[in-house]
Amino acid sequence: ESDGLRTYCHIGTGNYHPDTAQLYEDLALFTCDDELTADVTDVFNLLTGYAPDQSFKKLLVAPKHMRKQMNELIEYEINEAKEGRPARIIAKMNSLEDPLIIQKLYKASSVGVKIDLIVRGVCRLIPGKKDMSENIRVHSIIGRYLEHSRIYYFNHRGEHKYFIGSADWMHRNLDARVEAIAPIEHEKLKKYLQFVLNIYFNDNKQRWMLQPDGSYERAKTEKGKAKLSAHDYLMNHMRDAAEPIPKAE
Repeated sequence: ESDGLRTYCHIGTGNYHPDTAQLYEDLALFTCDDELTADVTDVFNLLTGYAPDQSFKKLLVAPKHMRKQMNELIEYEINEAKEGRPARIIAKMNSLEDPLIIQKLYKASSVGVKIDLIVRGVCRLIPGKKDMSENIRVHSIIGRYLEHSRIYYFNHRGEHKYFIGSADWMHRNLDARVEAIAPIEHEKLKKYLQFVLNIYFNDNKQRWMLQPDGSYERAKTEKGKAKLSAHDYLMNHMRDAAEPIPKAE
């Protein structure tokens, strides 16, 4: 740049594959934030062996740090609920199978944390069980595209912490791979993620709800409410946003 060197980085929820890019739904962040780009540089140093004990300012990086940081974020909501303050967790992922995270979510539910999970595939958590998971709902969106993005949201006393990245709440992602989850800090981008999640939760064509017995039921449509497909809506939204609106003559 005119004022010196600047690092840019691209942090995605999927991989760089031309075929799956046509079939998978994903999100990405392109940024020149100094701390985030320094963290990404350190991830590559870690991969090449130059920084085995590296710490990170903003990125949640597995296998050394991410599990502890996720536990701390969930525990924060647990403490908020115990104090009678609003406590909320939303997480969207491919699969949920890590037993320690599941136990932590059960603990959160039992003290009143409201939890919504969007899990495309395997989910080993049982929602809706009295005194265990009655504050947890599990949604699954099945449609034209394979839902692949990971989004994590924590109320965090009104700070509204959002994260995106490559890791599911699975043992292999938290303990056996190098993975990165990035915070989304810009208010406009937070609002966009809120918009996307709200579209998913209002889907009444492609959304299924996991039941306490392990079966799935299609989400019920409220009487008089228009049909909404998250995939159709978001495709149209992106198409319309890509072209300028002509001015009236």
